[in-house]
Amino acid sequence: MFTDIGLDFGTASTVICAGRQVVLNEPTAVSLDTQSGRPLKFGSDAFAMVGKTPDSITAVLPVEHGVIANYDAAEHLLRYFLKKVSSTKMVKPRVLVSIPAGVTAVQRRSIMDALQSAGARTVCLIESPVAAAVGIGVDFSKPHGTIIVDIGAGTTDVAVLSLGGLAQCESIRIGGGDFDEAIIRYVRKEYNILIGNKTAEDIKKQIGCVTQRPIEIAMKAKGRNLFTGLPQIFEITTNEVCAAVTDVSYGICNGIQGVMENTPPELVGDIAGDGMILTGGGSLIHGMNELLTRYTGIKANVVDDPFTCVARGAGKALDNLDLLKNGDYEFRTLQDLMIT
Repeated sequence: MFTDIGLDFGTASTVICAGRQVVLNEPTAVSLDTQSGRPLKFGSDAFAMVGKTPDSITAVLPVEHGVIANYDAAEHLLRYFLKKVSSTKMVKPRVLVSIPAGVTAVQRRSIMDALQSAGARTVCLIESPVAAAVGIGVDFSKPHGTIIVDIGAGTTDVAVLSLGGLAQCESIRIGGGDFDEAIIRYVRKEYNILIGNKTAEDIKKQIGCVTQRPIEIAMKAKGRNLFTGLPQIFEITTNEVCAAVTDVSYGICNGIQGVMENTPPELVGDIAGDGMILTGGGSLIHGMNELLTRYTGIKANVVDDPFTCVARGAGKALDNLDLLKNGDYEFRTLQDLMIT
């Protein structure tokens, strides 16, 4: 069906684009037979099993902090996704895949190896902020500074782009998953109730915020009482969630500040005039743009479709590789990478 695809193999979800069309958007999850390691379910079906499996089945999230943590599970999942979007067996697809900024050579080889084993013909690696810039139509080919902050589930990538490449970048190991963990810790400490990641994510999505809302909102959730071991319903407010995630949100602020400190002043001047661009699902947490604006003094703007802009940028770059001519973006096999 498609011979060239753009892939965002993220911590929480995988998005695949062909051209400018999103052809797949599913959770990055796979369930395995515990004894044999044989894959059973993929994507949404596997994610529904997380925390609910018997001993004979293991639900795995193979990507942690933007990089592969379980190679075998990642290979099974990638093979399934590639077959789903590329039905032809005659021609293997070329894959342009996004990676966190500043990954190690070992991590780069890992994703290339997994993709080639899963059925990719050749692979090109592109940093997530660069793909996001292409996806939202930012012209960064000129000597003008543009800052992209991509807040994903596992990492926050901060990059300053100029002349078609990365002038300064850093990948911070903080993302949407850390907000969930902070909420879990808060509920356990304040209410003596244990909740799961899915419940914490629901709280984050419904009433989560990093700045106090003008009108306080509350919601009810369920968990397990740590003393009795029995189910219990509790109520949590937006101000409590804001307090719970303060350290995480300011960790992102500090990461952005660190990148700005190492950026040439001429580029900082450009950024101050244009503002920063926020992408990724974490940018949609209530008050995130307001917090970053207040902390850095630079206006933060959230793009229209932050969830898929990285994958859309990868797909768009496939149609016009000249957009990436000033960087080292070429389709290679794993053997090519090892030789170089």
